[in-house]
Amino acid sequence: MTKQELLEEAIRRIDVTKDVVDEDVERILDALILEYGRSNYVSLVQKLQLRKELFNAIRRLDVLQELLEDESITEIMVNGYDTIFVEQNGEHRKLEYGFQSPEKLEDVIQQIVAGCNRVVNTANPIVDARLATGERINIVLQPIALNGPIMTIRKFSKQKLTMRHLISYGSISEEAARCLELLVVSGYNIFISGGTSAGKTTFLNALSQYIPKGERIITIEDSAELQIQGVSNLVRLETRNANESGSRGITIRDLLKTSLRMKPDRIIVGEIRDEAAIDMLGAMNTGHDGSLSTGHANSARDMLSRLETMVLLGEPIPMNAIREQIASAIDIVVHLGRSHGKPRHVVEIVELEAVDKQEGYRMNTLYGLDEEGNLVRIGCLRHIEKLKREGCYEEWKRLERGGED
Repeated sequence: MTKQELLEEAIRRIDVTKDVVDEDVERILDALILEYGRSNYVSLVQKLQLRKELFNAIRRLDVLQELLEDESITEIMVNGYDTIFVEQNGEHRKLEYGFQSPEKLEDVIQQIVAGCNRVVNTANPIVDARLATGERINIVLQPIALNGPIMTIRKFSKQKLTMRHLISYGSISEEAARCLELLVVSGYNIFISGGTSAGKTTFLNALSQYIPKGERIITIEDSAELQIQGVSNLVRLETRNANESGSRGITIRDLLKTSLRMKPDRIIVGEIRDEAAIDMLGAMNTGHDGSLSTGHANSARDMLSRLETMVLLGEPIPMNAIREQIASAIDIVVHLGRSHGKPRHVVEIVELEAVDKQEGYRMNTLYGLDEEGNLVRIGCLRHIEKLKREGCYEEWKRLERGGED
């Protein structure tokens, strides 16, 4: 018997009229593999592997299950039922196997989205969701995906990375991390920018450890990925797609508006990618100092241009008014990227000083890269009012002097 025939026989032996638990399936598989082994030589290792694969096909996510359990794999890319790529140790490689059939892949997809309370079908062929174990998943079905159902799974480290970890990895210098700590404590509004897989969410999680523990935090995300550390008064909100039963979708904009009625000290938006930018800027401008968010961009200055575009998607506001809103709302932009052959790291930290009608944004670079690619201090912070208000100014000045007392 082939593996597929064994799977079909195991499914036939399962009594679907009863509430079947994992142990029942395991007993059926053990008996079936024992019968199979009487007429075919199968080593103990092969039997255990076969049992695991059959169990995953019946009760878990089939071939995806082992990939999800492998912590060295950071990304899983399913390009149709018979083509799977993974990112492992920073490199892409194609697997020698895939799903048994398009139908099996479809079954797994529906199993995933049902567990996430989402819907995906030909009428709604694109969905973003999050697995119960924390992985972010994007699914695109036919007819949008021409080569079959496409599924991309972004895995996150089970270990909660702190700023201390990022310092040890060379992602940021100790001095720059201490400066960001003072800025977070003092309530500066910080925007983190970078390209895809630049580590924006990881950095935001690490930065959140500096938020004073007694504050009330509201997090808003498309798919909940943030792991805010050490905050007990924490409210987590997640968007919802519209479904076929008539329930309307809940957007980032909806959640931002309702969060303002929840008495937040700070609002953290996982990522701004559309017209919700106007509501995020509004929240930052209405007393919620210390708010944080992220966005896709090629540089800190490019992030501001993208915010302008996103605001215009939702409101026909004059450009000068948009720029004044952005300059008033955002204090600091931290840009992440890759350079000099290094892994993802902080490329620049800039202060947004003001906006000039003629020259555009006036930006003050606090940290940037030197010729060797090291993050070094470039300039001094101009807007120091929040530091003084929170009693952090003397420590800031000490750091600007190079740590000298």
